[in-house]
Amino acid sequence: MSNLRRSIILASRPKGAPSADNFALDESVMPKPAEGEVLTRTLWLSLDPYMRGRMSDKPSYAPPVAIGAPMTGETVGEVVESRDPRFVPGDVVTGAFGWQSHIISAGDRLTTIPKGAPYSAYLGVLGMPGATAYAGMTEIGQVKPGETVVISAASGAVGAVAGQLAKRAGARVVGVAGNPDKCLYIQDTLGFDECIDHRAVMDLDAALRDACPNGIDVYFENVGGDLQDAVYPLMNNFGRMIMCGMVAEYNDTKTRPGPNLMDVVRKRLRIEGFIVMDKPERFVDWRALAAPWVADGSLHFREHVVDGLENAPEAFIDLLRGHNFGKLVIRVAEPSKGA
Repeated sequence: MSNLRRSIILASRPKGAPSADNFALDESVMPKPAEGEVLTRTLWLSLDPYMRGRMSDKPSYAPPVAIGAPMTGETVGEVVESRDPRFVPGDVVTGAFGWQSHIISAGDRLTTIPKGAPYSAYLGVLGMPGATAYAGMTEIGQVKPGETVVISAASGAVGAVAGQLAKRAGARVVGVAGNPDKCLYIQDTLGFDECIDHRAVMDLDAALRDACPNGIDVYFENVGGDLQDAVYPLMNNFGRMIMCGMVAEYNDTKTRPGPNLMDVVRKRLRIEGFIVMDKPERFVDWRALAAPWVADGSLHFREHVVDGLENAPEAFIDLLRGHNFGKLVIRVAEPSKGA
């Protein structure tokens, strides 16, 4: 094992869209775990849109990444050294955070991954994105048979699972994505009823009206911007808007004007935001439910794999531009034999 740890640190805060200059590669002496801690070697790193918010110092639900500190992110790692009796070298775990080749974590933050599904799936379909889709759909969406559900960023890690859950509940599901290949995947593989390519249509409002002739009962919001403006007037009485993210607005330097909220009263709409980390039990419940579906192939997922920790900044910038197709993960290292 090398005696150096590699980290991607936040070099400066972006103004608008992030650039490569906002990141830097840092090397430091390999840390040693203290009592109750574990040193892991990162195998997989998850890149997710929420990380853009952590690069800013605006007030939010979580503290920002400090200048000079490693970027935050979920990982799958292999235990190298443990001073917690629950873990031994060779165990593969989730729960360590950071764009780093090696991470020190408190043992009570780590969870051993069972063999079966690919390790990377615990950063996507069986990880935070999957649990996010599950929490939003079950706690806020509460989809009923025959309802119309619209999913934004429908080929992404959250949207793909959210739409499949809506189909399992008996809904008519319309996805929105950004190119024809994604729409083909959304309909042919994920089983959505329709998909709108928002980059190809001339009139997004008209395309949504055509796809949702009976209005919209549930909207899973991952995007914001023009799509949210087009969805809002089509919401039915007692409709539910699941506010998960608004990636189209993350790089904005000024807040965009919002819709007239009188419709919330008139239509008795439920508009609710949520953070999946607020209830850790969601992860346990979701994995117990979804792991058999992943094993039997009935819950579909797609990964966009980029090799090398050093390529994480460019991959993250592309993620915010919508260039990924599926859950974006960085393959940092291969597991050792037997792991």
